[in-house]
Amino acid sequence: MRTLPVTAALAALALLAACGGDAPADPAATREAAPVRTAPAERASVDAAVRAVGILTPRDEVRLSFKVGGVVERIAVDAGDRVRAGQVLAVLRGTEVDAAVAQAAEAVEKSRRDLERAKQLRVDEVATQEQVEDLTTAYNVARSNLQAVQFNARFANIVAPADGVVLQRLAEADELVAGGQPVLVVGSTGDGWVVRAALADRDAVRVEIDDAAAIGFDAFPGRRFEGRVARIGSSADPQTGTFEVEIAVAPGGARFVRGLVAKVELAIRGVDDTPRTVVPVTAIVEADGPVGVVYVLDPAGDIARRREVTVGPVTGGRVVVLAGLDPGEQVVTDGAAWLTDGHAVRVVADAR
Repeated sequence: MRTLPVTAALAALALLAACGGDAPADPAATREAAPVRTAPAERASVDAAVRAVGILTPRDEVRLSFKVGGVVERIAVDAGDRVRAGQVLAVLRGTEVDAAVAQAAEAVEKSRRDLERAKQLRVDEVATQEQVEDLTTAYNVARSNLQAVQFNARFANIVAPADGVVLQRLAEADELVAGGQPVLVVGSTGDGWVVRAALADRDAVRVEIDDAAAIGFDAFPGRRFEGRVARIGSSADPQTGTFEVEIAVAPGGARFVRGLVAKVELAIRGVDDTPRTVVPVTAIVEADGPVGVVYVLDPAGDIARRREVTVGPVTGGRVVVLAGLDPGEQVVTDGAAWLTDGHAVRVVADAR
């Protein structure tokens, strides 16, 4: 086989380079253009409110149980019934409880007789002082045991601790229950009603105790209820990562029942209405705390560039961008999840 001299080979390579023009094209330029939709970053006044959905419930919920186990004789109320403080709600069958009290009382009486007899024998020097002291101890123990049994007997009935409403009935008559097993759940309406809502961390830190709230219920269409923030959770729910907020709300003549779905709007104090840069929330493809990622359309219009931005609160389907984006820049709203930095794109429609 013939081979070209080295100088000839180098000359051939130089000729190919001269004929080939520029360096190899950027792979992004040869990639098929992805269809996307875009929207401009805009300057707009931020709505100084946090919106959430919550559940109406009595402020205090108490799980009521018998102190001792036994067979339920009767339960006098059902879920939804209103109760008064001191009302008897459930009763244990008294056979076993009464027998325990009688047995403890008999033990006290026996130990008392034994002690009196020992004291008399001590006078006659038949019994020792140690025996008298032991029987004195036995008598005191028997009395304490009787007090404990009588105390437990008093809790063989379940009594309403305050005015309220029965939220749940967890046992039935003739059912065997253990001591401490919940039988009824009662909500204390005397302490008012609250809406419990879950807020994301960026919203929870903007809310303060006693912030005003406007609350609406589907059960009362067209009616608005006034409320105040009563409690803000100090730690996030481990399952959802959200913070529970309680908003105290007055019925104002409405018939409140536990479980009504509430739409809450919390007014944020100290927030001005200065216009800020906002983009549709769908433009944020990644988020880690205050840092988010968007894809910005290159001025040439055919390349998407990945950009990190600092994000603020979400309001009305839009997110505030605090830094990293200028008004008027086009951000990808649909199709951004499939892009990489420098990806060729084809705008098929404007999000507006």
